[in-house]
Amino acid sequence: MPSWLSSNRRRILQIAGTVLTIVLLALLLREGGWDEIIAAMRMIKVIDLIWVAVLFLISRFAVTWRWHVLLRSGGIDIRFKDSMLLTFTGLFATNFLPTTVGGDVLRLAGAMQMGFDRAVCLASIAADRLIGMLGMFMTVPIGVVYSWNVIPTTMIADLALVNVIKKPWTFVRRTLGTFSIWMRKPGSLFLSLLFTWVHMLCLFLAIYLFLDDLGTHVSFWMIAGLWSLTYFITLLPISINGYGLQELSFTYLFSTVAGVTPAMSLTVSVLIRAYFVISSLPGAFFLPAALAAMTEKQKTSSDLIP
Repeated sequence: MPSWLSSNRRRILQIAGTVLTIVLLALLLREGGWDEIIAAMRMIKVIDLIWVAVLFLISRFAVTWRWHVLLRSGGIDIRFKDSMLLTFTGLFATNFLPTTVGGDVLRLAGAMQMGFDRAVCLASIAADRLIGMLGMFMTVPIGVVYSWNVIPTTMIADLALVNVIKKPWTFVRRTLGTFSIWMRKPGSLFLSLLFTWVHMLCLFLAIYLFLDDLGTHVSFWMIAGLWSLTYFITLLPISINGYGLQELSFTYLFSTVAGVTPAMSLTVSVLIRAYFVISSLPGAFFLPAALAAMTEKQKTSSDLIP
């Protein structure tokens, strides 16, 4: 039993963290009252629900193009259609499998099934994640400025970044190693970053539309800064896929810093989570093939073991 606990310690902590954040959210709901939350839901305009759906569609295509650019510039002759299928498969796995890394594993398995070089695909996936983090990191200072005199921002910044740069030198070395293929192609890296900005713009505009419908006028830049803090806090491996943690941190930051009521903040956070999940559903169509590729690879590896 002790050995089982030791090998599954991280999973147990994630489950416990998810349960804890959900309990805290339930207490928050109880304090704010369901009536207020239902009233907030009714204030959301149907036309804005449609506009947010369009923004999320653009966001998903931007994320696809970000990785596609890295693949093509790394020497992988892949069609955009295939990049899109693999990206949506990864997004679906990230939302429905109990680990955010699962989406990357499926992307890699699918790319290998298509016959592409494993090393380049693996490096491109790592670079894709790092560029996404870099884009969000650019708006962190805005969140810090808005939060400086309201909440213990230093503590939040430390928590948000501890999972990113636990060992600075190791982090820098691995980052440089990941981007080694693209060091001579800075244009590709910048183009990937540009698509990250498109994704961020769509996400921030979606939050802006929802808050505006609720009669709460929060500046676009405050939304950008507070979401970036939410993003990095959600990276902490203390809940499954950030469920509960993202909603709790979003609600806390927007209610404490932006002055949005907890009920309204929670309403927006739940809507954003719902759009993330719904926009990843097309990946379900390609998931069986990716899982089959992973199973076949494991079978082949086991057959080679004497």
